[in-house]
Amino acid sequence: MCLLALPVIIVFGRKDVTDLKNGRGKCWKKTAVFVTLLVGVFFSAMQSNGREDKRNEEAVSTGSTGENTVLVGGMPVGIYMETDGILVLDTQEIEGEDGEKYEPARHLVHAGDYIVGINERAVECKKDLTEELADLKQEEVVLKLRRGTEELEVKMDAVKCAGSDHKLGIWIRDNVQGLGTITFLTGNSKFGALGHGIHDADTSVLMDIGGGSLYKTSIRSILKGENGMPGSMEGMIVYNRYNRLGTVEKNTEMGIYGTIEEIDALFEEQIPVQVAEKEEIHTGDATIRCCLGEEVREYGIQITEVDPNAKEENKGIVLEVMDPELMDETGGIIQGMSGSPILQDGKLIGAVTHVFVNDPTKGYGIFAETMLETVCDGQES
Repeated sequence: MCLLALPVIIVFGRKDVTDLKNGRGKCWKKTAVFVTLLVGVFFSAMQSNGREDKRNEEAVSTGSTGENTVLVGGMPVGIYMETDGILVLDTQEIEGEDGEKYEPARHLVHAGDYIVGINERAVECKKDLTEELADLKQEEVVLKLRRGTEELEVKMDAVKCAGSDHKLGIWIRDNVQGLGTITFLTGNSKFGALGHGIHDADTSVLMDIGGGSLYKTSIRSILKGENGMPGSMEGMIVYNRYNRLGTVEKNTEMGIYGTIEEIDALFEEQIPVQVAEKEEIHTGDATIRCCLGEEVREYGIQITEVDPNAKEENKGIVLEVMDPELMDETGGIIQGMSGSPILQDGKLIGAVTHVFVNDPTKGYGIFAETMLETVCDGQES
């Protein structure tokens, strides 16, 4: 079970899941879950504030010239990402003004498609699409879609509904937001976080993003995990330019990556550590860094398995929580801890990614070396 979950998080904005008239939501499950606290499918649709903020060009000093030295994280952050196009969740029947039922998009539009245009107009968000439908002069609509790597056009007739609105009967989403943990910061201000990708809660697809931002957040309360029911953090995120920390540029199966602009605001305590190679990691004692309230702390764990050739790259480490204080407060690994740094022998070896649903004391982690390779991929040397 993937921890793209539905615990409470306080945000400000409109509903995000839309069929061009109402919202709905559901959660999908597997045997191990991502430990990113996302507002499931009730993500609030916020306008991305603070895009005009001036980027802090000063690179952080890690106290070492080594490329594998980073500042270690453990701080919770609010995440807001916009989709690259408008994500299709599903289609459904709608009632026309004549009282008849229609489903114009059925078999033409698929869950996981991205709507990138309508009637020769490029669209980036739900507002663009609803504006075009409101101004329709004829019923026929041409949607431009991105399906995987393919682009195609489909034609359908919009349905005129009560109140003179035209509808297509398509559930859509154009953003995602939630709570996760920063893993590290490189010497050129690039961050790695989560250790796994953000997938859509309805379609299960890795979300294509057009950009996003990180924000300050505060943890308000903890819901302890139990067997069969992962715990969670409740946090508050205020989406404005004063709380904005940086940009999200990549959403990959190995985590989310981007640039921190307000380094001092996030990394109040700047601790440089070396990133361990996979071959250095061993079973035995280790710690994880995370914040369950006001401060980031380290908690004792055991590394029980290390698999450098794991089929899923974000499950190369198997860990078990041993710290009695962490067990008492959280019951083990909970939603919101995704990205929590794992330290062993004074080095950063990985990040927490998943929790075992039937045993919240155990979970998976990704190798920090893999995350560092991902954040550096495509950068100029």
